[in-house]
Amino acid sequence: MMSMSSAAVRSEPRIVSTSRDKVGESPVWDVIGQALYWVDIEGRNIHRLDWVSGTQQTWNTSERVGCIALAANGVVVAAMESGVFAVTLQAEPTVHATRIAAITHSMPNMRFNDGRCDASGRFWISTMCMDMALAAPVGAWYCLDERGLSSPMCEGLITPNGLAFSPDDTTMYFSDSHPSVQKIWAFEFDLQDGRVGAGREFLDMTRLPGRPDGAAVDSDGCYWICGNDAGLVHRISPAGELLVSLPVPVAKPSMCAFGGPQLDTLFITSIRPAGVEAGLSGAVFAVDAGVRGRPEPRFSRFPSAGA
Repeated sequence: MMSMSSAAVRSEPRIVSTSRDKVGESPVWDVIGQALYWVDIEGRNIHRLDWVSGTQQTWNTSERVGCIALAANGVVVAAMESGVFAVTLQAEPTVHATRIAAITHSMPNMRFNDGRCDASGRFWISTMCMDMALAAPVGAWYCLDERGLSSPMCEGLITPNGLAFSPDDTTMYFSDSHPSVQKIWAFEFDLQDGRVGAGREFLDMTRLPGRPDGAAVDSDGCYWICGNDAGLVHRISPAGELLVSLPVPVAKPSMCAFGGPQLDTLFITSIRPAGVEAGLSGAVFAVDAGVRGRPEPRFSRFPSAGA
């Protein structure tokens, strides 16, 4: 395995959060507000870190939040357990949440998991059974836009994760992070119509340390994937070749995202396993990546009334 060279990364991972999350996920950088948002799924929290002041705020939600997107109108769009909600963050820790799309899961004990917006403002989100020990292949990807929540697409997944889009918006990446699968796929993607086309295996992660979890794509088109259980974040070329592996000081990095004033900071959320005392696990880390990311698209395609 190659180690991350100093030419690519200009700093060691540093902690930027005050919380130690149970399941930190879905970091999203707000270019307008110069702030980082992320969630603690099992803690049922949404966090916001103001980059200039370093102040962290935390809000509580009534359901687990799998992932979030920032909306064009200033609200946070949160994919939870029973559906997708438009969330207004009020005085801590209070939120006002309005469900904009409901979902009927195929079995009990399911929730939304990974997701992000495409460049057209659609919200792509996945579902999973919360009991990973069942290895239930009931997970799928959905698309939320003005037509409402789509039918399930790319079905038969256990723990769908790792969603990202290529810089030219013609490729959609995602993974299945369940220990029995550990694969990443690349699918043809039509941004204008929001259609997912033919797919191919992009990388078999059983060949690398760690299970594939959350991901991001940089401006060079390279795919950064968290190696959960291995304490690594891998940078993969568009051809599917391992370029470098970035060590982080926790075993379970969960998702990464580019942000910071120059979009060259890689933020990495992490998981604090059950029974583990609050040390570094569950923190959010930042690394000067030496490569820029792209601004995260905002959700702008709210479902029409009656959709």
